[in-house]
Amino acid sequence: MTKVIYEIVEHDGGWAYRVDGSYSETFKTHDFALAAARYAAREQQKPGQTHGISWEDAKGRWHEEVSLGDDRPEAAVEG
Repeated sequence: MTKVIYEIVEHDGGWAYRVDGSYSETFKTHDFALAAARYAAREQQKPGQTHGISWEDAKGRWHEEVSLGDDRPEAAVEG
């Protein structure tokens, strides 16, 4: 199972959460960023619907996959 880490960091004059190098919006306080990260982590773990996915790789080849609605990552918040 994939594990996603939401890390609370100082960012752009405030606080944000960072996931795999991408930043959230900036929050005024650490507590606000922490609450937002916890919410996002909970939402990411909720089961959803099964969908087909089409994506293009770096070599320009297209791939078709099925994303199962119950195949959700484990999510954790640090910081």
